[in-house]
Amino acid sequence: MYPTLTDEERGLLNGQGGEGVSLAMRILVESARLLGAEELTPISSAHIDGCLYHGDSGTLFAEKLVDLGARVSVYTTLNVGALDLLHPGRDRLPPHEQKMARRMMKAYVALGCIETWTCAPYQAGHRPKYGQDVAFGESNAIAFCNSVLGARTNRYGDFLDICAAICGRVPRIGLHITANRRATILVDASGLPPSFFDEDIAFAILGYWLGLAFVGAVVAFDGLIDPNEDHLKALGAAAASSGSIGLFHVIGVTPEAPTRDQVFGGVPPQQIVKLDLAMLERARNGLSTIGCEHGARIDAVAIGSPHLSAGELRALDRMLAGRKCQVPFYACTSRNSLQLVTGEGLPQRLEASGVVIVADTCIVVTPILPASGGVLVTNSGKFAHYTPSTTGYEVLFANLRDCVQSAIDGRVPVGCGAGA
Repeated sequence: MYPTLTDEERGLLNGQGGEGVSLAMRILVESARLLGAEELTPISSAHIDGCLYHGDSGTLFAEKLVDLGARVSVYTTLNVGALDLLHPGRDRLPPHEQKMARRMMKAYVALGCIETWTCAPYQAGHRPKYGQDVAFGESNAIAFCNSVLGARTNRYGDFLDICAAICGRVPRIGLHITANRRATILVDASGLPPSFFDEDIAFAILGYWLGLAFVGAVVAFDGLIDPNEDHLKALGAAAASSGSIGLFHVIGVTPEAPTRDQVFGGVPPQQIVKLDLAMLERARNGLSTIGCEHGARIDAVAIGSPHLSAGELRALDRMLAGRKCQVPFYACTSRNSLQLVTGEGLPQRLEASGVVIVADTCIVVTPILPASGGVLVTNSGKFAHYTPSTTGYEVLFANLRDCVQSAIDGRVPVGCGAGA
């Protein structure tokens, strides 16, 4: 059954906003029918994942929308593309793919989207308000938007995301509905030792465990120690990668979870899980594809998925302290974060240490790593999850300290991987 449309929506469908809007509206309405939505709901903004080149058809679709006169009707930011526009030559795309990727990026700008080119739009000023309905693509951005900001989005993939941005509407289903946002599972983390949270990878491990344990569920954590935005970013990114988690709550921290009673809507949890280190150690081990053999050769280091914040760039700079890397070290970030630290001379210091700064894209969505393959060390749960299948590299998951030391030594450092 098709959704019930307002007079304005019927007008858009019938061409009152132009051919491009009519095309986008037809796609949106048909998607709503297939999803079982009874109506559409207005949105305040969008974040587009479909701007990443996966083939010529995506480029041609975006250009068709431009040719038909379409423009986004809400504030719309762009996810990573396939090219680093700030540092030409970073990628190894063949000429045809480079040309089509550039055409795609240009088309989305012509549609009125803002050139953020980041998987972390919330670090670039795109922070919808509590309770607002939006259309976000990119899995970690969805988890952050729902969980940390308290705005409302489902997973809008290519190319439903741009159609929603053009029409200013989405199907009213899923996480746009209050009842679907309440937690059903309680994860009690109060028994974890405080030392666990001293590791910068603690929240990536938590997220990876969450996704594996409760695919697609809405979970509330109790007992997490003082998480900041970068911690919650890492948790959501890993959980979205391993288990399509679009919303999680942290009681006393995230906006829809001021108390246990409120996050569960006054209903007892369907399940309570007492989290312990053994459970998390199994999850951590699953993030590496090879054993942590001290002294073994490594071939590259990569961090920044989601993109590094300005604070994380500063932490990397402090930890390197001017030391030279013996293997390629890729730091993936956004042009916004780079702008925040450029006045400090930070990019120049990182580059002098041998760090390759990657903006607008990252190492798992376009060929940047050396084609020779080998072993990649990372502290990113998302990189660890996707790198083997997208690049052919083996992965060693480690904290930032060990990532830096392995880059300096060109080998796995002593103590790497110890503890949960």
